[in-house]
Amino acid sequence: MKGHVYRRGEGSWTFVCDIGRDPSTGKRRQKSRGGFPTKKAAETALRDVLHAQDVGHGTQPTSATVREYLEQWLVNAEPSIRRTTFAGYRRDVARVVKVLGHHRLHDLTPLQIEAAWADMLRHGGEGGRALSAKTVYNAHSTFRRALNDAVRVGVLLRNPVSRARPPTRQKPDMQTWSASELGQFLRGVADDPLFAAYVLVATTGMRRGEALGLRWQDLDLDACFLRIRQTLTAVDYQLVFDTTKTNKSRRRVSLDASTVEVLRAHRERQEAARALMGEAWHSSDLVFTRADGSPVHPDRWTREFQSRVKRLGLPTLKGPHALRHTWATLALEGGIHPKVVSERLGHSTIAITLDTYSHVVEGMDAAAATAIADQIFAE
Repeated sequence: MKGHVYRRGEGSWTFVCDIGRDPSTGKRRQKSRGGFPTKKAAETALRDVLHAQDVGHGTQPTSATVREYLEQWLVNAEPSIRRTTFAGYRRDVARVVKVLGHHRLHDLTPLQIEAAWADMLRHGGEGGRALSAKTVYNAHSTFRRALNDAVRVGVLLRNPVSRARPPTRQKPDMQTWSASELGQFLRGVADDPLFAAYVLVATTGMRRGEALGLRWQDLDLDACFLRIRQTLTAVDYQLVFDTTKTNKSRRRVSLDASTVEVLRAHRERQEAARALMGEAWHSSDLVFTRADGSPVHPDRWTREFQSRVKRLGLPTLKGPHALRHTWATLALEGGIHPKVVSERLGHSTIAITLDTYSHVVEGMDAAAATAIADQIFAE
C-alpha cells in the first residue's frame, strides 16, 4: 500500500494513497485529501491513513467537524460525570468551538490549535475581552481529554492537542490572613448566623461547598469529628448537591474542643428557629441554613463574606475559600506535617499541597537550613 504528497501550484498540499481493492468489484481504490498548509502536515496525515490500514482501524476518517464531534462527546460524557464537572466541560467546549469548531476533526493540526489559543488570550471572551491563561489552559485540557477519547475509540490515530503547547499559567498570589487577622475577623462576625460555618472552615480547612453541604448526620460532636460526604455547589446559579469529587475528598476530619462548642451552640439556635417556624421550616438536616432552614447559596455566602471583610477593614479576600488557604498556611508554618495537612484538606496527593502552598514551603526550607546548621555547629 503506497501513497505520496504533492502541491497544487503555489497552493496547499495534498496526499493520495491506495486503500486496497473494492471487495465487491475488485477495482483499485484511492484516497486523497488536500488543503494542508505544509508538506509535512500532508505527510503526517498520509502516514495516519496508511497506519490505519495496517492496524485495521478503517479507511475512512470521519468527516465530522470539531463542533460536531465535541457536541456528541458532551452528550456521551454527561451521564457518567458530576454536574459541576459537566458544566465546566460545557464552558470549555463552547470556547473551543468558537475558534476551532469549523475545522474538520481529521484536518486539525497542532499549529492551528496553538494559533487558536493565542487568539483566545487576546480576545476570546465576551465582547472581545482577553481570556486568562488559566481559562485557556482549562479549555486546552478539556479538548485534549475529548480527543483522547477519539483516539481510544479509533476516530483519530493521534491527538493533535497533545502535540500543541498550552499557554503558561501564572500561579496566582495566595490570599491569606495572619492568625491575628483571622482572629479579628471571627470576633467581628460572632453575631452572624453563619458564624459557626466561618469557624469550621477556619479551623479545618474545609472547602466552601463541603461546609455548606454538611449534615448533622455527618457530625459526631461527642467524639469530636465529622465526615465529609457531600457538597453543595451551584451550576448556572442553581443549587446542586453532589458527592465529593474524589475518594480523598471523602474524609474524616477531627475537630478541636472550641469548634465543637461553637457547633453545639449553633445547633441549639437552629433547633429554636425550627420550633419557631413550625411547618414553614425546610427540613434538610443541613448544619448551615438560611433562616427558614433552606440551603445557603454558595455565591450569596461569598458576597456576605466580602461585605463583612470590607466593614471590618481587613485585607481583601475573595471568599470563604480563602479561609481554607489561611488554615493550610498557618498549619504548615506551625510545623504540622505536610502529609497531615494534605489529608485534612482532602488533596489527592501531598504533591498538590506542597505545590499549592509553595510560598510556605520556601520559608520552611530556610528554617530547616538554620535548624540543622544550629545542630552541626552547636558547641
